Amino acid sequence: MSAAYDFEKAPPATSCRLLSRTVDGVKAKAEVRPGFLPDTYILIVSGKKPCLNMTVSLSPLTYIRQPEYWEIEVVGCVPGICLTAIGDYHESLPLDGIRGTKGIVVTWADGSEKFDI
Repeated sequence: MSAAYDFEKAPPATSCRLLSRTVDGVKAKAEVRPGFLPDTYILIVSGKKPCLNMTVSLSPLTYIRQPEYWEIEVVGCVPGICLTAIGDYHESLPLDGIRGTKGIVVTWADGSEKFDI
């Protein structure tokens, strides 16, 4: 019988990293907007990425219990080599089921920002 896979002990990926909030002197912006239905919200993050071929995603952490502020990481992934050229990114994430009791915190490699919801 094979042992169960322990995700926490797996080595970190080298193609993905937390993205810096400030790239080429421009600071990324994050905002929370109301959704179309009552008590729904959408996180919108826009900024610059250092590699033209980088994909940016918003990655919420997993919790056993609802925290005060649910952490959402801004992650950049590069398949292969970085095509060094500044590009724009605009990502959004519905916050249904991933809100803390007080709100969310958006985390970059060089800082974070809290939003009370």
